[in-house]
Amino acid sequence: MRSTPERLPARWGLLADRDFRLLFLGETASKFGSSVTTVALPLIGVVELQVSAFAVAMLTASVWLPWLVLGLPAGVWVGQLPRRTVMLACNVVSAGAFASIPLAAVLDVLTVAHLLAVGLLAGVASVFFTTAYQVYLPELVGPSHLVEGNAKLQGSASAAQVAGPGVGGLLAQWLGAVTGLLVNAATFLLATLMLALIRAPGQPPEPRLTTRPSLLREVREGLRFTLRDPYLRTLTVFGSAANLTLIGYQSILVLFLVREVGVTPGLTGLLVSTGALGGILGAIIARPLCRRLGTARSILLSHLAAAPFGLLIPTVGNDWTLVLFVVGSLLLATGVMVCSVVSASFRQTYPPPHLLSRVVSTAMFVNYGTIPLGALLSGVLASVIGLRPTMWAMLILYVSCWAILGASPLRQRVELPTSVVAQPAERGAHRGCSPLPLR
Repeated sequence: MRSTPERLPARWGLLADRDFRLLFLGETASKFGSSVTTVALPLIGVVELQVSAFAVAMLTASVWLPWLVLGLPAGVWVGQLPRRTVMLACNVVSAGAFASIPLAAVLDVLTVAHLLAVGLLAGVASVFFTTAYQVYLPELVGPSHLVEGNAKLQGSASAAQVAGPGVGGLLAQWLGAVTGLLVNAATFLLATLMLALIRAPGQPPEPRLTTRPSLLREVREGLRFTLRDPYLRTLTVFGSAANLTLIGYQSILVLFLVREVGVTPGLTGLLVSTGALGGILGAIIARPLCRRLGTARSILLSHLAAAPFGLLIPTVGNDWTLVLFVVGSLLLATGVMVCSVVSASFRQTYPPPHLLSRVVSTAMFVNYGTIPLGALLSGVLASVIGLRPTMWAMLILYVSCWAILGASPLRQRVELPTSVVAQPAERGAHRGCSPLPLR
């Protein structure tokens, strides 16, 4: 593991470290491009191809569907490969996939099938990139800086998502929705360059044994460890249920704003971006919140306090009530980010090192595997009961996800355990956030 200096300049923290700064800049650029695509891709379907609500939901589902097929074995394969090499290859594939859409549009051969194929290919790349990234970050910054590293990266991603949807909406209004995909392809290439310039070699992959256990056995070990552990199991089940409901409303959000509420593509992008402001706020407050309340209580209270504000979103019309959309999106995203920062960093430090990539991929498989199901479910519901009732249904279900946390061992703790061997910790002991690097 790379040795990151224990004392970094207080003002800049990890941003004073060259290698982390390169990763930070590259991932910020990539997240900006991806956030442009979150608006541009459905707008291509809605405005350019005039597709149905179900087809728009299918576009969202296609990006996440590979997690259901490759999520578990990806953890085994990534453990046997250099993590940075995997990330570089995935960025290049994604850039080529998204660049093919504007080319097809110029040649007048763009179809919904092409969009779905690009979504699937980008989804496959995302499976391997995300798994490698979750393992690579602790290698790059070390456990003692993981809280800060995750908060800075997720905060920058949210900042990029503030500008991205707005830019995507304006590009769609002025130059056509396909232009946004060129922006995404360019940012993937920039992220590739930044990643290639990192000097730190990273931790070598797991040694190849002459008699290596079968793929199925290795997958089973990661799955068994995750599902048997009460903390990993709780956070994984909560994450999967939350993702199903969140993507359920997000997959039809652009369609809801354009067709149900009646706002322009440009304003749609701006409204979608307001939720990312909540992500920035959540990333800023996550670390001090953990220090004050403890890591376990931060997850419980952030969801309990913020999730109900999401119920403001389905109430909006094309008038002053759009303010309610902004407030609801902002506070909902704040709670989501705090939960994400805490649970992801716990997952990066809690398992034994030899199981890390498999535990990460298991959690990602379960969490992300429900995303295409949520998108398809919302597409079906929107076709049957309408867009606004579907928004209500998904957001009510998200609020109810707190029951998973409330019925778990988290309810009796202040802090999450720092590792498997750290259990049992003193019940109710408040040690602050520093022993547990969070994300």
